[in-house]
Amino acid sequence: MAQVTPKSDYQGRIHNLQKDMIGRYYANLTAASEGKGKKAIYMLISGNPVELIEAFDMLPVYPEVNALQLAVKKQSLPLILAAEEMGYSTDNCAYVKADVGMYFAGRKTPFATIPEPDLILCNYVGCNVYLQWFEHLGEYSKAPVYNLDVPFFRTPGPEPLAEDINYVVKQLEELIEVLERMSGKSLDYKKLQRIMQLSGETGELWSEIKKLTRERPAPYDAYFDSVMMMAPLYCLRGTEDGLRFFQEAYKEMKQRADNHEGPLPEEKFRVVMEGPPPWPFLRQFRDMFSRWGAVAIASTYSTVGGIWEFGFRHDPQRPLESMARHMLQWNCTNRNFLQRYKQLKDYVDDWGADALVIHSVKSCRLFSAGQGDMREYFTKQLNVPTLLIESDLEDPRYFSEAQLRNRVDAFFESLEHQRTLVKK
Repeated sequence: MAQVTPKSDYQGRIHNLQKDMIGRYYANLTAASEGKGKKAIYMLISGNPVELIEAFDMLPVYPEVNALQLAVKKQSLPLILAAEEMGYSTDNCAYVKADVGMYFAGRKTPFATIPEPDLILCNYVGCNVYLQWFEHLGEYSKAPVYNLDVPFFRTPGPEPLAEDINYVVKQLEELIEVLERMSGKSLDYKKLQRIMQLSGETGELWSEIKKLTRERPAPYDAYFDSVMMMAPLYCLRGTEDGLRFFQEAYKEMKQRADNHEGPLPEEKFRVVMEGPPPWPFLRQFRDMFSRWGAVAIASTYSTVGGIWEFGFRHDPQRPLESMARHMLQWNCTNRNFLQRYKQLKDYVDDWGADALVIHSVKSCRLFSAGQGDMREYFTKQLNVPTLLIESDLEDPRYFSEAQLRNRVDAFFESLEHQRTLVKK
């Protein structure tokens, strides 16, 4: 096997910029926990109306991101076990259990002290676990809960139903009234429009960055490196800081693409990745692919908070309708399987992929349900080489490095052999 050694200093400048920005975000969380900062609004990543929260000068807090960071720091298992001792099932979402365990451990983490919520805003998009998760947080914290009910994107055409858009807009109008009562001030519509403009420009840059991986070699890995850009996109969207980050990120990525620089010394295989990564073992998981010269050129995980590369932009002239479209239509978690198939097929075709890799997450039913059928569809109907592997995004008990490595090695050995036969 021809192994490839990853570059060790890849993207150091953007990584440091992101680290500084997210460090300030977490400092704001700690300040809020001490009663010195803004009101804390708990939300979920997928298709959220963070622009409204920014317009009222409140602080978005993401339990998913907190759980993710705990997993990266390898501190999630004791919290998961604590939640299971409370009665949470082993089959429950590991994000939920890590977050609940963290809440009852005093909300102190290596990266911040998480503030108590002033409002729990459940933007229900795609996963019914969100509802129970945030209802439980509301019960534990005694904070008010507001549920945004977002229907699935259920039309065969490119546009959601007009009545669905209106249904979500009416709820956003109700949410504005809630935020006005909390803040004691009326919505500044011009400020909201400016925030929407910042989100629109940020989304445009993110879209252009993602399209750069159509180049050969791809200037970055659209699965493992995208996570570095997803944090500013979700935590700081609608801010001047967030826009500046993406301006700098685009400049660097474009320069790398123009110079034909990739994340590996040699790009041998171009893959599309489906599903979230195993956060406690991210480096080991990446090495399984890097050693084969495999680079992800697109991923569904990088679209859990929004799909910009197919044309969506926040519109400052229609802010509420724009937010509703984002929640309904333009994030992968609110799409049915046929729409997810099309998204993956577009990546394979338009980005020029050699294979599809599906990482099935044991405790995440939203992403894992139906992935066996997905593998069959891409393998047998589209003739796309497809690898299906399983672990978990948070719970380290479900990660078997040797087993996963054997599966990955066998898959790329097969691809390499097929190439040899074609050359002959």
